[in-house]
Amino acid sequence: MRMFKVIEGGRGRAVQMDNWSEEGRGPSKEDVRREAARRISESGYHLSRIREFATGVPMLASLKHLSLQIDFAAETLSRLDPIPEDFRSDGYWPAG
Repeated sequence: MRMFKVIEGGRGRAVQMDNWSEEGRGPSKEDVRREAARRISESGYHLSRIREFATGVPMLASLKHLSLQIDFAAETLSRLDPIPEDFRSDGYWPAG
């Protein structure tokens, strides 16, 4: 298993990169859920949701819709047997 350092905003954090071919297994349902969570987080959904709660101003409908689409894609991918090794590819996920 390899570790890479991703630098975001001047702060670095270690990111684990799975190497399934060396381990003789494919990606798991949890791998797909983590990718979905990453995509939702990067969309700005969580910040918008907090802002909605704090101010009462509704979040953009497009962000709610994107979150639902990502959840649907994750559910569909996690039901595949086997889960494609390139499940992180943008082709499997809705465009934000």
